Amino acid sequence: MSNSPVTTIRIGRPLVRNAVDTATADRLRHEFAAFEADPDAKVAVLYGDEQAFCSGADLNRLPDLHDDGPLGPTRRLIAKPVVAAIEGWCVAGGLELAAMCDLRVAGDTAKFGFFDRRHGVPLVDGGTVRLPRIIGIGRALDLILTGREFDVDEAQAIGFVNRTVRAGTALTAAIELAELIASHPNTCMLGDRAATYASFDLPTDEALRREQQFGEDTIFTVDFARRALQRSLRAAVKKTKAALPI
Repeated sequence: MSNSPVTTIRIGRPLVRNAVDTATADRLRHEFAAFEADPDAKVAVLYGDEQAFCSGADLNRLPDLHDDGPLGPTRRLIAKPVVAAIEGWCVAGGLELAAMCDLRVAGDTAKFGFFDRRHGVPLVDGGTVRLPRIIGIGRALDLILTGREFDVDEAQAIGFVNRTVRAGTALTAAIELAELIASHPNTCMLGDRAATYASFDLPTDEALRREQQFGEDTIFTVDFARRALQRSLRAAVKKTKAALPI
């Protein structure tokens, strides 16, 4: 277990623009599972290097097909928030890995695109599912069907990138963002995150009921009760001090 609330996970194949082979996918699954199991770890940051976040699957050493996803745990919702720190090329399956994350911070020279369109390689790591939910189906289909390159300004304009920073600083900025998220009461943060994801594809009334359920699960926890008591005590002390004669 770690003492830091932020876990960094590196893709780790810089010589091939962080293309993912079977060994890398297996390691990513293992590292994300360890992050989820660590009670001290609140938020993860996924990163590559300054040349590339990830160029997708290694076409010379294709990763094995796996129920969790060929490029790692891409076919399931990670139990805790994940921030992508994107520099350089974020293309093909790398774009799907970035879409797996909750938030994306990108250096201002980052480049994106489903370049696998040019090679007849399908999107099998959640790209056709997650990208439309992030940016809308019309914009997603434009990127998926054409496979065209797009820059960080467009990525932010369409809502795929959440923060743009100076090239070479995305990892630092992503860690700072992760630390901010981790600084909030964890039970409430996780409940609101779960409610947000659970609302997809549900009618409004059912989505609101799910939100209420997650909210009540948070309210009736020891942690919430303790914080409420602390707020009440602070308010009482403040009121008492205000009533005392100077």
